[in-house]
Amino acid sequence: MTQTSDSVTWLTQAAYDQLRAELEHLSGPARAEIVAKIEEARQEGDLKENAGYHAAREDQGKLELRIRQLNQILEHAKVGEAPADNGVVAPGTVVTIAFDGDPDDTLVFLLGSREYVSSDLDTYSPQSPLGSGVNGKKVGDDAEYELPNGKKASVKILAVKPYQA
Repeated sequence: MTQTSDSVTWLTQAAYDQLRAELEHLSGPARAEIVAKIEEARQEGDLKENAGYHAAREDQGKLELRIRQLNQILEHAKVGEAPADNGVVAPGTVVTIAFDGDPDDTLVFLLGSREYVSSDLDTYSPQSPLGSGVNGKKVGDDAEYELPNGKKASVKILAVKPYQA
């Protein structure tokens, strides 16, 4: 349930709390666990051929990258309310569209940030071609967006509802 502009990430309180908890875990217990694995692998001797050491160092790099990402998101976060249930497409809503107005060719997706992804739904950023094309539209509206090949595609907004975690 986020909307990212150039410098601000819009988050609901629940999304903010979830990301904050992840950051605290990664910065504390998870970081300490990886440092311990690296130290343990160092004790095994020759680091050049020590697969456990190299795997732990790679895990450490991934962990530190995620910590930096979370810090950046939370540093620029603006916490707000979940979107209204008013039939208007906005970040944080689950949208059902029909391609070219064909009610048999539909897609249901969450308009939001990849940071708040649901395993049940595809997630499209408000900055993506489809996301920017439907953002602000109402149920029953037609929307147009540009495909990667430069052609235009049209969709009809069939349903819009706030995302429920």
